[in-house]
Amino acid sequence: MTARAIVIGAPRSGSGKTSVTIGLLRAFARRGVRVRGAKSGPDYIDPAFHEAATGLPGVNLDSWAMAPPLLNALAAQAASEADLVVLESAMGLFDGIPAAAGRSGAAADLAALYRLPTLLVLDVSGQSTTAAAVAKGFATYRDDVHIAGVVLNRLGSERHRRLCTEAIEALGLPVVGAVMRDPSLTVPERHLGLVQAGEHPDLMAFIDRMADMVERSLDLDAVMRLAAPLRPSGADFKAALAPPGQRIAMAQDAAFSFVYPHVVRRWRDQGAGIVPFSPLADEAPDRDCDVCWLPGGYPELHAGRLAAAENFCAGMRAFAEAKPVHGECGGFMALGQALEDADGVAHRMLGLLGHSTSFARRKMHLGYRQARLAADCPLGPSGSLIRGHEFHYAQVTDPGRDAPLAHLADGQGTPLGPAGGRRGRVSGTFLHAIARDA
Repeated sequence: MTARAIVIGAPRSGSGKTSVTIGLLRAFARRGVRVRGAKSGPDYIDPAFHEAATGLPGVNLDSWAMAPPLLNALAAQAASEADLVVLESAMGLFDGIPAAAGRSGAAADLAALYRLPTLLVLDVSGQSTTAAAVAKGFATYRDDVHIAGVVLNRLGSERHRRLCTEAIEALGLPVVGAVMRDPSLTVPERHLGLVQAGEHPDLMAFIDRMADMVERSLDLDAVMRLAAPLRPSGADFKAALAPPGQRIAMAQDAAFSFVYPHVVRRWRDQGAGIVPFSPLADEAPDRDCDVCWLPGGYPELHAGRLAAAENFCAGMRAFAEAKPVHGECGGFMALGQALEDADGVAHRMLGLLGHSTSFARRKMHLGYRQARLAADCPLGPSGSLIRGHEFHYAQVTDPGRDAPLAHLADGQGTPLGPAGGRRGRVSGTFLHAIARDA
């Protein structure tokens, strides 16, 4: 038995697809449906909301970063453990990068590959029958992507709903939901996207409000009827990131939290144990672990507390004398000499690598990355090609003198030069690793 699945797409970010997805997940879970969330592309925040809504781990499905067999393996794993998979698009449904067919990173790749119907969420504020032209464009843009239904979002009145619905249904597209404008249903955001699920005040009450909205505004039976079987083939995990050790000390708190669910699950499935510790609680990594991993997150918002966490700092330096330490993005920033916060105040960091960074002098760095490792490290052996992405606003103000960890290219293969740093057993980079190239 395999799950049925449906894609939730939209013309752009901010259309309301995350609110609709969270509400659908929770509403179906309250009905007793084994439902799982999935997210297209490199997003490490939404899967935590999906897990909170369903009680089942979310998963990223990324057609650019994941070799097809790995993508299929993760999709098959999700389908085997659920009755329904709700796959939320990142950005707009067709937004990806120029790449080989089916490898753009867009949610449309997944809809086409697995022949899944798409539920189109349209923010119709400021328009009425023009919404039908948008829906028609989506319905006809690609022959291999099927728009099965529409959800109208941010409606101003019953008349507004009627005008939009009549125009869209005249095209033969069913409108299966109509959500009235309600600012209280907005998911809070900050500089790297949504506020993390674990930091949301009254998280479950918020998620239940999303479910109440969906139950009020969408036809859940119609959504379930639109879903189609999810049956991936040709699956294996050969391109998954290998566990960097048998016991992995992992920083986990509000400063360090960006870890892809599929990465950690695969490590556990391979027999590795994750031993969490909280730098913000002044905890050090367990010295019995084989490796320490500092994930991405928001160290720039907690730089003063990290600098004052004497036990954490001393424990990290002691650990690094004997065993590997790796930092991703925010973790990489913490490994450096100093971190300048948004107010321009410089805070001493771990000093295990030589660079310094600033959040006061901001510049957005965003995009897929290919990293050729220049040395053995917890990401893999020297020469390995790792696929991932960068998303941060921090600037390197002093590169230091450490050897680079990797040589970077963008998603289309354009060289970007050396990146990251390595010194002794310590390594780090702004790259969020997703999978090995294969």
